[in-house]
Amino acid sequence: MIDIEPGRACAQTPTRCDARTRLYRDGVLESEGFPVEQISDHLGDDRVVVWLDLLDPELDDLVVLSEEFGLHPLALEDAVHDHQRPKVDRYGTHLFLTSYGAWLDTDSAELQTTEVAAFVLPQALITVRKDDRLRIEKVMQRWDDNSDLAKHGVAFLLHGLLDFIVDGHFETVQLLDDAIEDLEDQLFSDEPQGKEVQRRSYELRKSLVLTRRVVMPMREVLNTVMRRDLHVLDEEMLHYFHDVYDHVLRATEWTESLRDLVTTVLDTHLTMQGNRLNEIMRRLTAWAAIIAIPTAITGFYGQNVPYPGFEQWWGFLCSLALMVGVAGGLFLGFRRKGWL
Repeated sequence: MIDIEPGRACAQTPTRCDARTRLYRDGVLESEGFPVEQISDHLGDDRVVVWLDLLDPELDDLVVLSEEFGLHPLALEDAVHDHQRPKVDRYGTHLFLTSYGAWLDTDSAELQTTEVAAFVLPQALITVRKDDRLRIEKVMQRWDDNSDLAKHGVAFLLHGLLDFIVDGHFETVQLLDDAIEDLEDQLFSDEPQGKEVQRRSYELRKSLVLTRRVVMPMREVLNTVMRRDLHVLDEEMLHYFHDVYDHVLRATEWTESLRDLVTTVLDTHLTMQGNRLNEIMRRLTAWAAIIAIPTAITGFYGQNVPYPGFEQWWGFLCSLALMVGVAGGLFLGFRRKGWL
């Protein structure tokens, strides 16, 4: 392998964006980090497979490449426009694929996403990233760790990319599951955390909705890529893509169950708040009834008219005994019924 330091080759490329390049010949990594304009020198060799990564390119940057690779104008527009749905479009000479990397901010429970597009050609894989939040170095490391599969050409590169993205989805769903478990612990905590539980519930539900939009369409993406009539995969690589597809299904099912779970947590929280309010109102009512007795007796004896025991010491003792007796009887009665 030619010892060229991997990295960005923009200074010598016809594009104005940051770019990374790799070249495999007969399933062996031969060079990387070479100028983009040298790609055309190698595409005439059927033994060569090229990877080109572009970071936040303009449409003009892709138009320059379209002349060399025959990229469809509609695919070029989708590659530079934001907020595309995860999908696979089939064109005459290539496939255009869109997907999203995702990760969860565990502190705020907010889901972060980054869009990735890919042009799948017979001898090249061109990836287009809208920003550098997707760690492309980890994708390259995954290719290096599975270099024995490099003989499968573009299918090998595409598998490494999709496998990394789907694994990120799976890890995100797992973090959401852990966050919901923590939320359940807060729900039944001895210390009331009503406002925090409600805020966290809404944040997690919003993140789960966005996760569902990112994860679910990947089933159709993998299904399309694995179609035999497209001739993107050979028989051996098909097994590896089936493994990725299985991860997509598990992440999708997990996301659906978590969405139902976080809704249940929120409903349980509201029910517990209602029950707690009823308990408080019941106790206040019981204490109000107890306090009403001495209030009524003192009010009666506070009238400016003579009554039995008026201005007598035994009258005071009788009124005091009456207040203590009735209030105590109510307290014991409420306590026996569980109101206090």
